[in-house]
Amino acid sequence: MPKSVPSRFLDRTSPPHMVTLIFLSALAPIAMNIFLPSLPQMALYFDTDYHVMQLSVALYLGVNALLQAIIGPFSDKYGRRPVILFGVVVFCFATLGCIFAPSAGVFLAFRMLQAIATVGMVLSRAAVRDMYSADEAASVIGYVTMGFAIAPMVSPVVGGALGELLGWQANFWLLIVFGILCFFLTRADFGETARVSGKSLGQQFREYPELLTSPRFWGYTMAAALSSGAFFAYLGGAPYVGATHFGLSPAVLGLAMGAPAVGYFFGNFFTGKFSTRFGINRMIISGCIINAFAMLALLALFYAGFGSHYTFFGMIVIVGFGNGMAMPNAMSGSLSVRPHLAGTAAGLSGAIMLGGGAGLSVLAGALLTEASGPYPIIWMMLITSVMGYLCMLVVIRRERQLGL
Repeated sequence: MPKSVPSRFLDRTSPPHMVTLIFLSALAPIAMNIFLPSLPQMALYFDTDYHVMQLSVALYLGVNALLQAIIGPFSDKYGRRPVILFGVVVFCFATLGCIFAPSAGVFLAFRMLQAIATVGMVLSRAAVRDMYSADEAASVIGYVTMGFAIAPMVSPVVGGALGELLGWQANFWLLIVFGILCFFLTRADFGETARVSGKSLGQQFREYPELLTSPRFWGYTMAAALSSGAFFAYLGGAPYVGATHFGLSPAVLGLAMGAPAVGYFFGNFFTGKFSTRFGINRMIISGCIINAFAMLALLALFYAGFGSHYTFFGMIVIVGFGNGMAMPNAMSGSLSVRPHLAGTAAGLSGAIMLGGGAGLSVLAGALLTEASGPYPIIWMMLITSVMGYLCMLVVIRRERQLGL
């Protein structure tokens, strides 16, 4: 679809409206988070161990990462719109399977199938890049991913209330309603944005080396992965730190865990306002520097004896802000290296981000002990921020070599 065509809401002859893109980007994180407060209740229902039900998170993330690498080439071949519609339909049927699953094993199988919700997150970004230049795309992605930031804050609260009032299945009925809404929004509003490739799927997948051999693609992707990795390291270790080191109650800890999402929301807003003016490289570097200084300040406070849950979670808000600047711009950069492969790049970079983030989450959990306090998390977040900055130096150096 021509980039000059303005977006008109609920008009599928025009590019998708931002409202539709926000809903699509929120589907996967809502499906990830909404039922988490009901996990103990679900373990009792299925008469299984709590740790078995926890696999619903790890398996979802694993399949999510795999699908992200596959979805991109399919969307470059067949278009964004049909792939999203197909994915949302499969998601709704998988969610029905979760509701009526007779055992934990069957539930986990349908839970893995639910990971196809990632089509909305991946292809909403690809659609933005189809429609805008790199700097403009970063600005729009900043607004779109506000949905990605709000969903982890709101969905567990809603899910916890629904689970307590109506049972754990109510969370999944709500997901079906949200999925149906996304389907009809896509059908009514999502005008195709991709110039559909005439190549076979085999040819599409054989274009991966064109991305994987690009220093700029790796620089942008790793900057995004390291920024998201800081967040995943926090998710992997903050619950343990909050409960064991700071002695927070579950209710207070639940509120505190939303700290990075608050900062991320405002970082996204800042990105939406200023990426076009300052350019994506400056925004990414600024985000990495903000994160690094926040973690250095936090280390100084703890070593000086002023460490508390207020200083810890307060500084995490600043890291969320830095990530809100770095991640949307880095995502836009990774899609801009080879614009004709925007869908493939969105999927591949997303898979790398998710895989790296999940690994850092596991590492954070493994390094934390009662004696260590929060220091392993702080150091990990500092190191990832510095490494993200170094990745951007690679990008800048390569662009100078190319005369860009």
